[in-house]
Amino acid sequence: MELAIRYEGDDDPKKCTARRLAKFDLATLHRSDRSTPYGIILNPHAERALSPADRDRADQLVALDCSWETAEAAMFTLDGVPRALPFLVAANPVNYGKPFRLTTVEALAAGLVILGEHDHADRLLEPFKWGETFLELNAEPLERYAACADSGEVVAVQNEYLDAGAAP
Repeated sequence: MELAIRYEGDDDPKKCTARRLAKFDLATLHRSDRSTPYGIILNPHAERALSPADRDRADQLVALDCSWETAEAAMFTLDGVPRALPFLVAANPVNYGKPFRLTTVEALAAGLVILGEHDHADRLLEPFKWGETFLELNAEPLERYAACADSGEVVAVQNEYLDAGAAP
């Protein structure tokens, strides 16, 4: 699966995971909506959760790289199949342990694991000291999400974590 990133450029360049992915030729940055390819759009405002059933919907996984302060629903107007990631916890140094506050690389890696591309997710996280920690922190939920048949099952698994009030 190809990885594309709609790059806003409003984060600290030294901490920007999207820029590092591009530097290592692990993803392609796109600076406009028009140049961003059609694909599965990781969108926290989407009505459906990403699930293994989405594997055949597109050959691109697309993330939006922007500051959490500017990440409003209107920014996610990219052409594609919008899907939300389920409950996961960040491992990056800025948002460690916070649910739903993933970096671009964490979001893409999670999406790859859910879509059955665990090896690709491992390669994607290699340039980051905390990359393996992300997969370790979220091992159980990612495994469970990847075993679901569809979005409804993913949401049901997510709700177990949310109802328990516990991090993975």
